[in-house]
Amino acid sequence: MTTFALFYGNRAFMPDDVIDEARPQLEKAVKDAGFDFISMDVGLTSHGAAETVAEGKIYARFLEENKGKFDGVIVCLANFSDESAAVAALKDCGVPILIQACPDEIGKMDFAGRRDAFCGKLAITDLFYQYGIPFSLTQSHVVALSSGEFQGELKKFGAVCRVVKSLRKLTVAAIGARVSAFKTMRFDELTAQKYGITVETIDLADFFLRMKSADPSSAEYKGRMDFYESYADCTRVPAASMDKMVRASLAADQIAAELETDCMTIRCWDEFQREMQISACNLVSELNDRGIVTACELDIANAISMKALASASEQPAMCLDFNNNYGDDPNKCILFHCGPICNTMMKEKGIIVEHKMFKKTMGDDVSWGVNQGCIKAMPMTYSSAKSDSGKIVAYVDNGTFTGEPIEDGYFGTGGVAQIENMQKKLYKIAKNGFRHHVSVSSGQNRDALLEAYREYLGFEIMPL
Repeated sequence: MTTFALFYGNRAFMPDDVIDEARPQLEKAVKDAGFDFISMDVGLTSHGAAETVAEGKIYARFLEENKGKFDGVIVCLANFSDESAAVAALKDCGVPILIQACPDEIGKMDFAGRRDAFCGKLAITDLFYQYGIPFSLTQSHVVALSSGEFQGELKKFGAVCRVVKSLRKLTVAAIGARVSAFKTMRFDELTAQKYGITVETIDLADFFLRMKSADPSSAEYKGRMDFYESYADCTRVPAASMDKMVRASLAADQIAAELETDCMTIRCWDEFQREMQISACNLVSELNDRGIVTACELDIANAISMKALASASEQPAMCLDFNNNYGDDPNKCILFHCGPICNTMMKEKGIIVEHKMFKKTMGDDVSWGVNQGCIKAMPMTYSSAKSDSGKIVAYVDNGTFTGEPIEDGYFGTGGVAQIENMQKKLYKIAKNGFRHHVSVSSGQNRDALLEAYREYLGFEIMPL
């Protein structure tokens, strides 16, 4: 569960009983939004807040003692609070910071009741800016802790914190070499390392050896076979192909455990078909459904994007192609991939079939593993990234899967996507060297991703 550290500002000559009123309101708001919190002992400072640099340092020690137990800090300004105290408290916190200010109320504007947090928020943001402390803001300059608006702000901030936490010190397991023809998948590992993202490479030969070493009599193998038989409709799949798919799943788990990662990308053709007589699509599908973010075609950039999207939405993500126009509607297209879409994002459980491209070129029974179906109707967020001149550059936007039909005989798994001003956006994607792959997850988390990318992770953003 995402956990926030709660910080309360104060200033000696401002009304301070409002802090005591704000505390239970903020704690309730955090709990109601589905999050947890930690809070400094009220007895350590006046009202458990920080109104001097000395008290700010006391709060900083509290954060240091609880390092690793919180994912973000919520700054509650119940009055015009001391900006230097806030800087002393939070300059080294190392996590996202949301600054909230309580509104004044008509009828409570005398000296005893007037908060002036409206003004104090600007004082704190000014000093944070001067010190280079990154921070997030509510959309409304002041917002009541008990409001529905603040609930929305908390949920957005929670998504920001999850994205930042997941991408800082991320390890991406790259299984196999980039397919030579797929130069669109090129990505600079050194650039990734500057952002704290480590790429660990595993040769396909190693992966295949792990597959061969799996013990069919083990409980682990039998349990994974049961899982595979229930995960998708496998009634058409030959027993030998089912065996290979289960072995691949166990090999992927081994690598994820050894590298202590839940993010990978895999070279999915054509060695899997030539050497193992399966396609890796269903492997990618079920790994994502089990929380191991996995991109196909050795796309490191979109593995990173998928990890961000999955962290924001707390739902699986998928790597798709911008693949087809949808009739003559300029704001609709078909997003597609061969069959690595997780069942969570499909209208119904997928059907495991052969990969038609490889069936055509290599023959029968060498490409079972495509998880075929249709992407369900839902709001979605899409994003992609690239490395460019030593920087990670990303775009992100919201859209919708409409659930409209795609004709019978359409190969693979796809869905009709509706994106506002799509032609203009595709023009920018094409002109700025982004690949045909795009990462997608459910929900509309564009604003949270933009905040995380730009303010905390240092990604360069290409606006769409």
